[in-house]
Parts: sequence; structure tokens; C-alpha cells
Amino acid sequence: MAQYYKLDMVREMADNDEDFVMALAAAFIEEVPEDAERLKVAVPSGDFTEAYQAAHKMKPTIQLFDLGVYDELIEVQDWGKFKQADKNVENQLAVVLEAVENATNEIKADFGL
Repeated sequence: MAQYYKLDMVREMADNDEDFVMALAAAFIEEVPEDAERLKVAVPSGDFTEAYQAAHKMKPTIQLFDLGVYDELIEVQDWGKFKQADKNVENQLAVVLEAVENATNEIKADFGL
């Protein structure tokens, strides 16, 4: 269990209430992949605002589930926030998208979602 994500902060936040842990896992599955898709479209098309908003929305959940890509997500967010047209964040985006996909698949399997 939990190769691509960690539940330490989730369990601490939930005070080991397994129903709450399940609710947080379900929220991850519902929201994070959708926001990742937004990033997947926004970055290549140069939509700074959409990239910023999607990355910003993902930050707390990515950090809570400790996917290990928080710094890369911040770089993508800042690319959008500061309209850094001269910067290429494709590699950072790829790392974030892979981590989200791996964690999503694993959370679905681990929690039966």
C-alpha cells in the first residue's frame, strides 16, 4: 500500500478517523486528476491563468498526500502566475502528471474507489 503517496499527514489531519481518511481519498480522486487535465492543456497552449489556477488548487492536496512533486508543482504554478513565457516547464509538468496518475491509480486500488 501507498508506494506513490503517503498517508501520514492525512491520518494526522483526520485524527485516525478512517471514514475521514476515506473521504479525503475520494476527494483526491474526484479533484486532482481533473485539475491535472487542466494543466495538461493549459501549459502547452500557454494559458498562464488556467495553469496558475489549476496548480494553485492542487497544491494543498498534493502536499497532504505527499506525492513528492510539490516543488515541481510550484514551478508550474509560478510559471502561470508570473506569465514566464521565456521559461519551459514541460519537464516539471510531466513529473507532476506522472505522480498524479500513479497516486490516483494506487489510491483507487487501495481504497476501492
